Amino acid sequence: MATPKPEILAAFEAAKGFMPVREGLALYAAAVEAGALGLPLLEVGTYCGRSTLLLADAARAAGTVAVTVDHHRGSEEQQPGWEYHDPAVVDPEVGLMDTLPTFRRTLHKAGLEDHVIAVVGRSPQVARVWGGQVGLVFIDGGHTDEHATGDYEGWAPHLAEGGLLVIHDVFPDPVDEFTGQAPYRVYLRALASGAFTEVSATDSLRVLRRTRAGV
Repeated sequence: MATPKPEILAAFEAAKGFMPVREGLALYAAAVEAGALGLPLLEVGTYCGRSTLLLADAARAAGTVAVTVDHHRGSEEQQPGWEYHDPAVVDPEVGLMDTLPTFRRTLHKAGLEDHVIAVVGRSPQVARVWGGQVGLVFIDGGHTDEHATGDYEGWAPHLAEGGLLVIHDVFPDPVDEFTGQAPYRVYLRALASGAFTEVSATDSLRVLRRTRAGV
């Protein structure tokens, strides 16, 4: 399994975010494999760029680019009063979350700015105007059914045959309704479509390969 260089792994571990190392290593391996298609690696849900670093490094090695899509106002569980809220990424002038400056610093420190295209906007809107295929779709955005389904329906059609669909925060246990049930339902839907075959499962990270057309 491909593994990131020590300095990239160190940057990942130092970056603000929530993805554990084991899942990060699985994401990196998937990104390296998908990079062989020579197509962009697409991420939904940038936050502060922790996982973007891994996609960017894999894209750099493959001679392609990582594209990361986020409105940078935070998902549901990151809003004030919720468990994952971080006051450090609130814009004091407008009173709303703004993770974009932190994300840009994360990329700059790792020397990966030239290998990432950051798209600031809502995932379904961006997907509707996206014109080409991608080699990897990493769904790690909002955790409601509306947002997880919108990310899947928006981006899965752009995934090339042989490309990888990676879904984060897949938690089958109903106790995780507010953190992982919507991604779990998207994962089940992808398998039920007959268009995807499961490649691997690492904790809450699932990797599926597109084997035919369909969503």
